Amino acid sequence: MAERLLQASRQRRAKGMTAAAGSASRAALPLLLGALLAFGRAYVLDDSDGLGREFDGIGAISGGGATSRLLINYPEPYRSQILDYLFKPNFGASLHILKVEIGGDGQTTDGTEPSHMHYALDENYFRGYEWWLMKEAKKRNSNITLMGLPWSFPGWLGKRFDWPYVNRHLTAYYIVSWIMGAKRYHDLDIDYIGIWNERSYDINYIKVLRKMLNYQGLERVKIIASDNLWEPISASMLHDQELMEVIDVIGAHYPGTYTVKDARLTKKKLWSSEDFSTSNNAMGAGCWGRILNQNYVNGYMTSTIAWNVVSSYYEQLPYGRSGLMTAQEPWSGHYMVEAPIWISAHTTQFTRPGWYYLKTVGHLEKGGSYVALTDGLGNLTIIIETMSHKHSKCIRPLLPYFNVSHQVATFFLQGSFSEIPELQVWYTKLGKSSERFLFKQLDSLWLLDDSSSFTVELQEDELFTLTTLTTGSKGSYPPPPKSQPFPPIYKDDFNVEYPFFSEAPNFADQTGVFEYFMNMEDPGEHRFTLRQVLNQRPITWAADAASTISIIGDYKWSNMTITCDVYIETPRKGGVFIAGRVNKGGILIRSARGIFFWIFANGTYRVTGDLAGWLIYAVGQVEVTAQEWYTLTLTIKGHVSSGTLNGKLLWSEVPVNFPKNGWAAIGTHSFDFAQFDNFHVDATP
Repeated sequence: MAERLLQASRQRRAKGMTAAAGSASRAALPLLLGALLAFGRAYVLDDSDGLGREFDGIGAISGGGATSRLLINYPEPYRSQILDYLFKPNFGASLHILKVEIGGDGQTTDGTEPSHMHYALDENYFRGYEWWLMKEAKKRNSNITLMGLPWSFPGWLGKRFDWPYVNRHLTAYYIVSWIMGAKRYHDLDIDYIGIWNERSYDINYIKVLRKMLNYQGLERVKIIASDNLWEPISASMLHDQELMEVIDVIGAHYPGTYTVKDARLTKKKLWSSEDFSTSNNAMGAGCWGRILNQNYVNGYMTSTIAWNVVSSYYEQLPYGRSGLMTAQEPWSGHYMVEAPIWISAHTTQFTRPGWYYLKTVGHLEKGGSYVALTDGLGNLTIIIETMSHKHSKCIRPLLPYFNVSHQVATFFLQGSFSEIPELQVWYTKLGKSSERFLFKQLDSLWLLDDSSSFTVELQEDELFTLTTLTTGSKGSYPPPPKSQPFPPIYKDDFNVEYPFFSEAPNFADQTGVFEYFMNMEDPGEHRFTLRQVLNQRPITWAADAASTISIIGDYKWSNMTITCDVYIETPRKGGVFIAGRVNKGGILIRSARGIFFWIFANGTYRVTGDLAGWLIYAVGQVEVTAQEWYTLTLTIKGHVSSGTLNGKLLWSEVPVNFPKNGWAAIGTHSFDFAQFDNFHVDATP
């Protein structure tokens, strides 16, 4: 038997199939010898009794928030290469689903994303980068599923309440406008729409949303709810037939691979609509590999969606490097294709939405799991994982202990699969770094005996895909440029007449929204500026600060001189600042420390050690008024700082004992219009 298998393998190689090399060749040995071993535990893969649930795809999230912020600033060809690794079929992660945040102007984890309607009479469908990202995904995979979900909402929808359901019809109009704008301005068809990420749902709002979608001819757009827990939405649906009819998918976050009885009783599609959220190292790869299988085996979930698609935000923000890959250096072009990309490929490259799981899936006797999917046309894909507890913990929820050990498993192909002659084999080994390799194609497996079976020897932390599809590939590009820190000398005059994106490169808004702006009445030096455009607090999702702020630079910066022209638009109450050594962002922005240099339209200045303004280092009077341009300079060196206004020293020798390092920043005292120009930072040692 071994001789026949080896001969078949040689024939396959003669047809041009690449055998595994190096350590991967060693991994092929258990497969070839498996037929000579005594059968291990037997597992039957059969479609004679029908099929399981329809597979809806594997995806990832851009947003929640601002997680793709730096990606748009990458130079070519590196930006396109990153996008290929994410979305190009049969190349990298080959994602089936892209879920994006419907920007609502609020802080939603690692930053804010701009709304298409800052105000009631304001509509702009070119703000932010999610439109661009969806179009790039569609370019690579025209069949990719697109989803939209709000995390925060612009403040005007709440009518002074921090609540999006004050006027249900108005909020539904806002969401439907986003869907229609996607089609009208970008030719994007949104497939699924959510309610409010991880926050309360309103039953009547969901019904209103469905009616408004239908009224606008958007019957094809499906509703997913509630993007939180399985309950209470499942119980609400069971007790309300109209609600049951308008919700197409129940989406839960971080379900730990399990559903609940009520969710299953609805007979609706069940999705893990946000999962993973774990560092993209080997542990994160193990987490991803385990839940992609076990979300279906344990919980009948037919889609799993990772937060987030690409770690393209400053790493020291919350949940740094929690994307499927890392691209956080547009200034250098450096990026990293991380292990979760290839874990995804084990499923995504060999399945398609619309395939079906077999009913015969489950756990392996000595730990791990297996699933099998078919297109109903003779193709079969089998995915086996043996991720250990030690190497597959997700960030949430707590993972109960389990054991995985060496085992031999024999799989019998029955029903319409009994005549399959050959399976392609792809293999990943995680766990110890000395043994690790990713997504290697091994010699194909020929099923030459009458039993239509194969035997696999399995160790801990392995992932096998065995499939009839021959289209899989491990895409690659030449190595990107080497990693480089953020440039220590950085300038931006914002002189962009027709910006491709609404935000200036590398600025990461943490509260408020800062956009390119053209002063039509100013033909001079400040015709093109960066403007903070919110005048009211959004309906917050996380923890927006009372002051708006946008950060930039290298978190390791210590000594720095920051200069910026500033323009307060609001008389009497307005105020602006520049800052250095800002040590927190994202959902922690309210407690950010640093050195903040403020001037106010009421003719005062202030130096504080925090964004909230509780730690006051210096105060005084200054000749400042609204609607005039001023130049602020903040110098931080060692344990002291100083500030100038229009080149004249305003304060000096202010002690700086904490923090030792952090980003540069600009911002406003409250949600007021203000402009910034000629930003310059010098952080040379």
